[in-house]
Amino acid sequence: MTLLYTEVEEELRAAVRDLLADKCSPSAVLDRVESGTPYDAELWKALARDIGVAGLLIPEELGGSASREGGASAREAAVVLEELGRAVAPVPFLSSAVLATQALLTAGGDIAEELLGRLAAGEATAALAVSFAASPYAPPNPSHQNGAALGEDGTVTGTVTGVIGAEVADVLLVPVRLAQGTGLCAVEASAAVRVTPVTSLDLTRPIATVSFASAPARVVARADGLEVPWVWEALVRGAGLLASEQLGVAEWCLTTTVAYVKERRQFARPVGSFQAVKHRLADLWLEVVGARAAARNAAARLADTASAGPLGDDAAVAVAVAQAHCGAVAVHAAEECVQLHGGIGMTWEHPAHLYLKRAKADQIALGTPGDHREALAGPADLPAPV
Repeated sequence: MTLLYTEVEEELRAAVRDLLADKCSPSAVLDRVESGTPYDAELWKALARDIGVAGLLIPEELGGSASREGGASAREAAVVLEELGRAVAPVPFLSSAVLATQALLTAGGDIAEELLGRLAAGEATAALAVSFAASPYAPPNPSHQNGAALGEDGTVTGTVTGVIGAEVADVLLVPVRLAQGTGLCAVEASAAVRVTPVTSLDLTRPIATVSFASAPARVVARADGLEVPWVWEALVRGAGLLASEQLGVAEWCLTTTVAYVKERRQFARPVGSFQAVKHRLADLWLEVVGARAAARNAAARLADTASAGPLGDDAAVAVAVAQAHCGAVAVHAAEECVQLHGGIGMTWEHPAHLYLKRAKADQIALGTPGDHREALAGPADLPAPV
């Protein structure tokens, strides 16, 4: 296993970065946030269909590009997330191409394959109806009050809070209570579904409360007990790839800050020439390098395990290490970016606040750093493979 980027990964990075530079500048992101419709449908269409990022984790036989024999894997998805983090791009890649896709891959079956084909082709976008704050070590239980149930008439009723990507999803994947056990249902967003946006710290990634009022549903998978293995698999793999987005946020903040202190002059000399500033940025650079190693290791370990298969202990540990470290690094990098930009860093017009908000929101998503550190305290605390 190597943590270095392959030639294919670098080519994918270049394609995504060029597209984002053309269609997702900081000013464009700010304009879209102020418009009240943060998600960029045209950008997502270009990413999903033209570049094919929507199918990176989906097997080739279902229309995606994932393959154990040299095809795409979690490593390529991680590269895309790095670039999306660098641009705080308002697209549903994490919610649809990672979380929802992974839940379907784990569930398997005819309905899952049909939905995966639609996602891979860019014909539809999906969202996993689970709180973005849910921890992989305590996955949501549909038997709780804040959840949904499948009735005898085949319809879903209930409410789920804190869902990302629901506003632009064509299909909602809902963990539900069954008469016996639990299940995963697919509900078309055009059915009896109400999506209510709520105030989100991250302006570029809205969250919403999703209510189902006897919405027609298809059962994708069933489980006998109260556990929801499809959700656990999606959350833990999503957490591992989220570290790459956090890495992208931190890298942008470091690069932008270094460029600024080279130009900003105070007392007739560049601010970056002061020793105190040099030390702060050197320390931050070391943190970012460590975050890159942790994020790449998590992505590589996830790539070594089949997306539809059980997650091994090595991959689970790599995910916990990455999330325990990368979240704090992204927040620190964003804080330094704001502070070292001085007064301009405090303004709405400068995009630094978007990165700080994304970093803070990501830090408490899919398990806090504390949750992942506690999991690392003893092997018994790590989630068992499905």
